[in-house]
Amino acid sequence: MYKKLNEATSKPVVWSAYTADVLWTDSHIAKQMLAFHLNQDIEAASRSFRFIDDSVNWLVSEFGLNQDSRTIDFGCGPGLYTQRLKQHGVGTVVGLDFSQNSLEYAAEQAKVSHLDIEYHLGNYLNYSDSRQFDLITLVMCDLCALSPEQRSTLLAKFKTLLKPDGVIALDVYTTIRFEKLTESLSLNKNAMNGFWSAQDYWCIQSNFLYEAERVSLDKYVISEADRERTVYNWLQHFTVDMLSQELETHGLEIRATYSDLRGNPLEEGDEMAVIIGHK
Repeated sequence: MYKKLNEATSKPVVWSAYTADVLWTDSHIAKQMLAFHLNQDIEAASRSFRFIDDSVNWLVSEFGLNQDSRTIDFGCGPGLYTQRLKQHGVGTVVGLDFSQNSLEYAAEQAKVSHLDIEYHLGNYLNYSDSRQFDLITLVMCDLCALSPEQRSTLLAKFKTLLKPDGVIALDVYTTIRFEKLTESLSLNKNAMNGFWSAQDYWCIQSNFLYEAERVSLDKYVISEADRERTVYNWLQHFTVDMLSQELETHGLEIRATYSDLRGNPLEEGDEMAVIIGHK
């Protein structure tokens, strides 16, 4: 038991494991994630519907999106942004996501509303397309969950998918948020109201900080009667300069900075949004 507890609570090498697929491919967890997306009382997986409405209104207006425009949403979830973009008359709307459960919901909502939206299931790091887009979106600080190598892969992909005058809209966590975090350790039965499994389980949660890299890790070891799983939730925190350096490698640059993707002026806070274009 001593050895197992040591292993469960050990601090791993930064970015040494990747388990994002567990959140999207486990049938029980996928249902919980969809419920989080659609829950207006929390912003665990998606922004509030009011925020999304304001965000889409701003994006459509700011970048003059119309029936001739093409947009693609990386990590579209249940289609909360794609559906609204199509309702605003955007010509081609594409959504990509890992979760079959979320995409089935998105497709059903599009069908009910008679909206022609193109959805693709799979890891968006592996997505390819011969088309180029006027707007690429990556919301809910999704970039922060990717390792440096994964971010490089994604930014290189964005470079090829972006029209010469197109833009990328994304948000990230800031180092201001990182400075507020602390390391901690907890043990709970059926933690997060049964989020991890329909069966009884114990969850050991360890929160680690990597000061040099400005990375945080929430490590979950979930033990059930017949199986054990470890889930790693990494988050990179950025300054404008840090993000600019990563973009420069791929011939991209920040065109504008905001507090969020509603176009609000940039202020010091836990998150920031950026509009990116070709350098």
